Amino acid sequence: MIGLNTAAVYVLQTLGSLYLLIVLLRFVLQLVRANFYNPLCQFIVKATQPLLKPLRRIIPSLFGLDMSSLVLAILVQLALMALTLLLTYGTTGNPLQLLIWSIIGVTALFLKIFFFALIISVILSWVAPGSHNPGAELVNQICEPALAPFRRILPNLGGLDISPILAFMVLKLIDMLVINNLAAMTMMPEILRLLI
Repeated sequence: MIGLNTAAVYVLQTLGSLYLLIVLLRFVLQLVRANFYNPLCQFIVKATQPLLKPLRRIIPSLFGLDMSSLVLAILVQLALMALTLLLTYGTTGNPLQLLIWSIIGVTALFLKIFFFALIISVILSWVAPGSHNPGAELVNQICEPALAPFRRILPNLGGLDISPILAFMVLKLIDMLVINNLAAMTMMPEILRLLI
């Protein structure tokens, strides 16, 4: 029976994390003002619309952002963590603690989206500079707000852009100093740390 539970946790975490990524990407795309005519954006909108539609009726926008996608991301993370604990330990644990862990998990994923978008952007700039495919366009739209503050403070080095290096360092430091410490302080179980 333990093997069956382990397999169920694996499937749950894989599929749940994938949907969580899509939901949080929906929020990020609004945040960076991405081109919603991009085919990848259209896929994300269609994949999240069924669950977002009812939430929009009760959750107001804030600063021009549709907060329902962020709330949905937290709810998906909460359900994912609760089911993981239930399958692993037979209990879902403290609801308040679960909510805190969910917020930590969504924040960690938010940082990872930018981190991996930066990696993809750097690789694309070497392999296919000036590429105009929908994926490259979307990655650049996600990266630009993360790189803009560093580009303002760094001197122009001709054709060399070192702003991604500083952005990587800052994102990694936030992950190490904030996310990991918050997970430790709130006594997040090891099985849930796999989700962040």
